[in-house]
Amino acid sequence: MAGLPTVVARELEVRPEKHQWLIEGLWSDDAVGIIGGEPKCCKSFLALDVAVAVATGQPCLDRFAVARRGRVLLYAAEDALHVVRARLQGIALARGTTLDQLDIHVITVPSLRLDIEQDCARLRQTVAQLRPRLLVLDPFVRLHRRDENLSGEVAPLLAFLRDLQRRWSVSVIVVHHARKGAGSMRAGQALRGSSEFHAWGDSNLYLRRPGGGERISLQVEHRAAPPVGPLSLELVANDDALALAVLDTPAQEDAPNPQPADRVLAALSEAPAPLTIGAIRTACRMKNQTVGRAVALLAEQGHVRKTDRGYELITR
Repeated sequence: MAGLPTVVARELEVRPEKHQWLIEGLWSDDAVGIIGGEPKCCKSFLALDVAVAVATGQPCLDRFAVARRGRVLLYAAEDALHVVRARLQGIALARGTTLDQLDIHVITVPSLRLDIEQDCARLRQTVAQLRPRLLVLDPFVRLHRRDENLSGEVAPLLAFLRDLQRRWSVSVIVVHHARKGAGSMRAGQALRGSSEFHAWGDSNLYLRRPGGGERISLQVEHRAAPPVGPLSLELVANDDALALAVLDTPAQEDAPNPQPADRVLAALSEAPAPLTIGAIRTACRMKNQTVGRAVALLAEQGHVRKTDRGYELITR
């Protein structure tokens, strides 16, 4: 059996700075990652804005320059095709272009599942044929029927997308939900399900509505580059044009100190198995009484449940 190929460190490829980005400062080139946030935070609008920018070369959010223009492949699992068309047209108009100028190919099948080999094979073949610069899948919860809390269930699905990225040099954006009531948690920890999601991303974009207002806070995170922001966004309508706009005044962020319930959620989200009250107390560095109240509140709200091994998160 042949051994694994190796190369001396000094002979590894050097990537020029100009090839680091798909969208400068916002999304790394050939990156996989998440656009995440709670419901009604315009995650899909941001994903489509990124798609329009890459397909046309116009700045994303009218601010971030596109470094590598190219074709986009899009699957919007929750929206009717006429809704996808209307949103793309509105964003295109806001960016000074038209629907006719968009090199965006929309997958039209009613169901696409990353846990079904036949669907994976068809997606792989479509990427091979179209050779898109960017693949957008929205949202992740509609792409499988696995338990998102279990690393072993989620990891193979994300590994498939990573393989697409490496094999075909395509950036991959997956739209994913944050768990409810996690506004005080760190953005990556607030993503619903396994910590695999946060660890997987090369570039991640997180959206929140601080205080439940109209303004949206955008946090940017990269594996190999400094972050941008946070930025404040708002959905702006101008006749038929409808798109996100960057505001000069930042949105009011949540309080920096997470509440006990949020700390318990964070500990459970990072744990590979259910945690006992004692393990939660140790992880959160809180008193027994505080942990007990927090767990009881989360159980009442339907966020956690008790098993024979301890407490675990409930995936909705």
